Amino acid sequence: MYNLEKKKTVFNIRLKIGDTVVVRSGKYKGKTGKVTATHPSLNKVTVEGINIVKKHVKPNRAHPQGDIVELTKPIWVSKVGIVEPTSKKASKIEHKIDAKGVKTRVFKSTGKEIK
Repeated sequence: MYNLEKKKTVFNIRLKIGDTVVVRSGKYKGKTGKVTATHPSLNKVTVEGINIVKKHVKPNRAHPQGDIVELTKPIWVSKVGIVEPTSKKASKIEHKIDAKGVKTRVFKSTGKEIK
């Protein structure tokens, strides 16, 4: 009768694993870190050392007594920006296509290619 399944949207995330980013807003504003994972279906990225939470774990084989574990949770992509190495400030990313047809990522503020 009715289609009750939700449609999964996959967002276009221009950041990649290993990019150095700075947090632009929120609790961790101004802190930098490397992207460890991207989550296109959630529109989030996991950044090393940012958004660390403590989780209580029930006893299991890894933690026989139970434990309090620190986890790094994802943060919204809109809250982070890639760090431009010369100015050390956040920048946006744009894509440019060479004469050969090769697509490259470029800093929008300076026009330099992202390595």
